[in-house]
Amino acid sequence: MNWARLVAIIVGAGVVSSLTDWFFAGDWIHRRYTYPEIWRQGEEGRAIALTSPLPFVTCGVFAFVAARLGLHSVSSALKLAVAVWVIGPLPLILTNAAFMKLHRVFVVSYAIGWLIKLMIVAVAVGWFLR
Repeated sequence: MNWARLVAIIVGAGVVSSLTDWFFAGDWIHRRYTYPEIWRQGEEGRAIALTSPLPFVTCGVFAFVAARLGLHSVSSALKLAVAVWVIGPLPLILTNAAFMKLHRVFVVSYAIGWLIKLMIVAVAVGWFLR
């Protein structure tokens, strides 16, 4: 396994997927399609600082697992991305939506954002991790 390429994938995909988090669940959707009583009031800086590394963790673990499984094509990495999405984030988001007051637009956007995040790192793994 080429560690330099793995680190480059983690950093690059982490930055791009952070932007997808902002796009799919960011300010515009957060303001229009959420219920104010669900969110904590006040400064969000601490929460943003604590959660900002998480896309890098997601990308890092995905890239490492794909490398260990020997998935070096885009199609096989994309299949793993969809499988991970169906196993983890999608059921969690839908369960949260069933029990918490979340607007449908936010739920769909959040679920699609997770799929896109996983597909970004899958494409990066397929292209650059050889």
